[in-house]
Amino acid sequence: MDVTVEYDVPATMRDGTVLRANIYRPASGGPYPVLLARLPYGKNFALVSAMVDPLGLARGGFIVVIQDTRGRFASDGEWEPWTYEADDGYDTVRWAAALPDTNGRVGMIGGSYFGNTQWMAALSKPPELHAIAPQITFSEPNDGLFARGGAIELGITLPWSLMQGMDTVMKRHADDPAALGPALGALIHDTDRTAPSGYWELPSGRHPAFQRHGIPDLGFERALNDPEWSAACRVAGRQAEVDLPSLNIGGWYDIFCQGTLDNYTESRAAGRPATLIMGPWTHMNRTGQIGDVNFGMAASADLLGFRGTLTGVQTKWFRKWLTSGAAPSAPELPPVLLFVMGKNEWREEQEWPLARAVDTDVFLHPDGGLAFDAPGPDGGIKTYVHDPADPVPTVGGATLMSSEYRSGPLDQAPVEGRPDVLVYTSEPLAEDLEVTGRVRAFVHAATDAPSTDWVVRLCDVDSQGVSLNVVDGIARVKTIPGQFAAHVVDLWSTSYVFRAGHRLRVHVTSSNFPRWDRNLSTGASPDSGTDFHPARQEIAHDAARPSRIVLPVVRP
Repeated sequence: MDVTVEYDVPATMRDGTVLRANIYRPASGGPYPVLLARLPYGKNFALVSAMVDPLGLARGGFIVVIQDTRGRFASDGEWEPWTYEADDGYDTVRWAAALPDTNGRVGMIGGSYFGNTQWMAALSKPPELHAIAPQITFSEPNDGLFARGGAIELGITLPWSLMQGMDTVMKRHADDPAALGPALGALIHDTDRTAPSGYWELPSGRHPAFQRHGIPDLGFERALNDPEWSAACRVAGRQAEVDLPSLNIGGWYDIFCQGTLDNYTESRAAGRPATLIMGPWTHMNRTGQIGDVNFGMAASADLLGFRGTLTGVQTKWFRKWLTSGAAPSAPELPPVLLFVMGKNEWREEQEWPLARAVDTDVFLHPDGGLAFDAPGPDGGIKTYVHDPADPVPTVGGATLMSSEYRSGPLDQAPVEGRPDVLVYTSEPLAEDLEVTGRVRAFVHAATDAPSTDWVVRLCDVDSQGVSLNVVDGIARVKTIPGQFAAHVVDLWSTSYVFRAGHRLRVHVTSSNFPRWDRNLSTGASPDSGTDFHPARQEIAHDAARPSRIVLPVVRP
């Protein structure tokens, strides 16, 4: 099917602001349903095609609308992340439904920021919106976007905000080329220096780079001081308000992994039609090669275990909800399609979380062991020093950071050799062990600081001794110095088979920098703290204080 493209088509919002979109149309025929994507990244850039494939969707019989959000690129107005997406989404859906040759039914598509624009539009309830397909999208902004476990998501906050600042600076000085060059050059310099210097600047909650360039940050500073604003971009707990089908697509090593799962779970709990696809992917990589692991060709979004491309799967799904009926040959998706890592295969399920997954305690022992048997009464204590001047570096994980930091499963040798990382390892497994569901840790610990972080990581150690990270989490806590307390660390979710002969491994430490900002061990607020000092950390392992990790184990 031939496709025509219209560029910068204007749409006027309720306050008179004009937003502009590119529209991809089948060259003849109709009427066609509309697929809408609203994003702040520039509708003409390759990122859009990688996520949405407007030409492929238009050839599949949809009118595809790709719109620059308010204040971005060709659209007018002021750029203020997250703030206007509900109202602008409502107005844009109504405008798109009235375009020539449409059937009046609109679906929304895309991921990350433009996954959230879908939820915001759906929550505003435009009558023409009939389905959404958000990919790699958060649910609770303080659990993966702005913060995680009370710590700032510095890894994404700084480079994302600096990159979005480019368009802001260019618009600010559009009529003054003499000022534009130096301003843009200074911002590019800071962006290029994110890893070696930018991440280290303090205060982390009010980053000096944003003040230097006068650009909006991702939102942590405002979320810290304006809870009502933070709640406005929250999806968590509001899925019942969205009486629409949703196709939720995520990755086990995506920074918004748990958000995708939570959006699906809460939608199903509210009785809404919802479907879930979880690959082994990161935020930016949907191939079969993730980090140091080749999960196989079938793991990629181009194959989906030979079910077709992800675009093809979405096309069939949208056709079901936006036309009079699905094509007779279109297979129905199961409620849940999971990629089970370790076995490296796709598996269809009827639910998430799996009812047959049994929470199973695995205990940390003072000799560095990890076992299903609980420690005795005299388990002992292990200590280390957390020094904010020399934090444990980020090596892999569910991250989205400056390009020096790779995401996914990576060899943890650089981390495990440090004195400030406690390492606990099991005996080789006698049989395969599947962990599918949400992983949590209970750490009985003490510190001599008024505030500290507890970071826990689960790893898979192969028969050659290579340790690969599976999931991790952080809990930032206020403490009574010197007093032991039990702390819960949420490691989020996975689906992973630890093969026979492999070993389980758990890290306990107090930093994962620069993925999460450093705890300065002073108790000062992150929007003002600049002083720091080392903290002495203690972990207990006895019958009365059994530090452990809880795994959702699925038996064959």
